[in-house]
Amino acid sequence: MNQLSTVRGLLTRNLRQSGIFIAFALIIVLFTVLTGGQLLVPQNISNMVVQNSYILILAIGMVVIIIAGHIDLSVGSVVAATGAIAGVLMVQQNVPWPLAVLITLIVGGLIGAWQGYWVAYFGIPAFIVTLAGMLIFRAVTLIVLGNQGIGPFPGPVRTLSNGFLPGFMGNIGLGPLGGADIFTLLVAVLAVAAIVFTQWRSRTGRQKYGQAVDAMPLFLTKMILAGGLLLAIAVQLARFKNLPYVLILLAVLVMGYSTLAGKTVFGRHVYAIGGNIHAASLSGIKVKPVTFWIFVNMGVLSALAGIIFAGRLNQAGPTAGNGFELDAIAAAFIGGAAVQGGVGRIVGALTGGLIIAVINSGMSLIGSPSERVQLVKGLVLLAAVAFDIWTKRRAASGKGGKGPKTAPPANYLGLPVPPEMLTGSDPGKPAPTTTATATTPT
Repeated sequence: MNQLSTVRGLLTRNLRQSGIFIAFALIIVLFTVLTGGQLLVPQNISNMVVQNSYILILAIGMVVIIIAGHIDLSVGSVVAATGAIAGVLMVQQNVPWPLAVLITLIVGGLIGAWQGYWVAYFGIPAFIVTLAGMLIFRAVTLIVLGNQGIGPFPGPVRTLSNGFLPGFMGNIGLGPLGGADIFTLLVAVLAVAAIVFTQWRSRTGRQKYGQAVDAMPLFLTKMILAGGLLLAIAVQLARFKNLPYVLILLAVLVMGYSTLAGKTVFGRHVYAIGGNIHAASLSGIKVKPVTFWIFVNMGVLSALAGIIFAGRLNQAGPTAGNGFELDAIAAAFIGGAAVQGGVGRIVGALTGGLIIAVINSGMSLIGSPSERVQLVKGLVLLAAVAFDIWTKRRAASGKGGKGPKTAPPANYLGLPVPPEMLTGSDPGKPAPTTTATATTPT
């Protein structure tokens, strides 16, 4: 009976962790069938990456905000405002584009610092602060642009948004698939090898500390499926115009932020704050500075998305960024972030953004009207959050498999847990102590 509970718990845990990837695969299969295979042609895959790159960038920053238990409704307006500022600097003021990009990123960071101050140090809820920011920075956009577009942007900025790597090593024949760029295929093989190595290293590390890991057949199945999907996408990109520059930028961001979230003290602090802000504060975490800096980070990523979006359109417009905040939030929640905070992954948010991209592209290919696209995206978001809540309730009720009871942990996410949290004593009073009294002979 105990073994059955263990197996059931393993399946439940893997369903919760891998459900988003299973859903992603099913959605791809569905739209591939509905579009007669047009979804997965090389040009369409490349277009999905390029056309949704700015949403994916915003989703990376948004999931960090949500993990900490906050929300940011202003990112669409910040995208518009920073894109407008970049347009004024590059087009009207003739500032060299590298310096203009740097100034725009700094402005984005200052916008994030402005909002982070009110949330972290003044105590206003992030929902209210960023709702005000949505209105303020949309007004700033209209003031800067004067209700008209600015363009064209310099060639390097347009190349970053729409360009592709040149072929460095020539092409190789793939039989009926035609020619494919060797360099792109090599990069894909190295990426798969790196993923397998890091996952294997993580698995052995967990085993070393006696933590539960996937059975070897399940682990190998995951690696084969993930590696096969990545190689299939790379082959299609190699057959079209090689790797898009924005895909390389996204890969760097995903690796950097995954390391930040999972391997650094700052990342552990973000998770701890979202999990239980009072426990995090009692553990010695400086909650206010961490909250402040995650909003600064969101501002910088919004500025980066603003530059890429303006470069893609070759124009900074007053309506840029409309609805971007909703897509970024949806991507984070579809990717497995918890509504109450403390749970979420960078890769999950990226996968959620790609699900939105597949829905947009697939429904466009089958000729669905925009209102039907919005309907489907809303239902997918609702289903993702409902699934997350269902799995948590199932685990809490013990249906996901019960293990042996263990003593309370002495640390949480690598941080010491105060004794009063384990004993339930009042933190304002000293813990009771037992002392031995010596008897003096009379």
